[in-house]
Amino acid sequence: MTIQQAQQDVDSWIKTVGVKYFSELTNLGILMEEVGELSRLMVRKYGEQSFKESDKGKEISDEMADVLWVLICLANQTGVNLTEALQKNFEKKNIRDKDRHHNNEKLQ
Repeated sequence: MTIQQAQQDVDSWIKTVGVKYFSELTNLGILMEEVGELSRLMVRKYGEQSFKESDKGKEISDEMADVLWVLICLANQTGVNLTEALQKNFEKKNIRDKDRHHNNEKLQ
């Protein structure tokens, strides 16, 4: 699935199963919630915190997909073509960071 197809599929799902998009502000809040859920699992799996009973059965991949879903909703609502945006972001990083990381002693 391409990013463009994902944007189209989410849009179709929202307009049929989901009825309509939540407001942009509501979706921003939902995005923050989803990022928090992903963070909670990452901290427990890769950090020092132990799992709680309420964390069991949750998958990092599912939490990442939830974050992506809401981000795609926001892109659709605000007219952002994520394929173009990501391509431009690569261009920016390739110019800005061309030598930066190679010259970073912390990464050697």
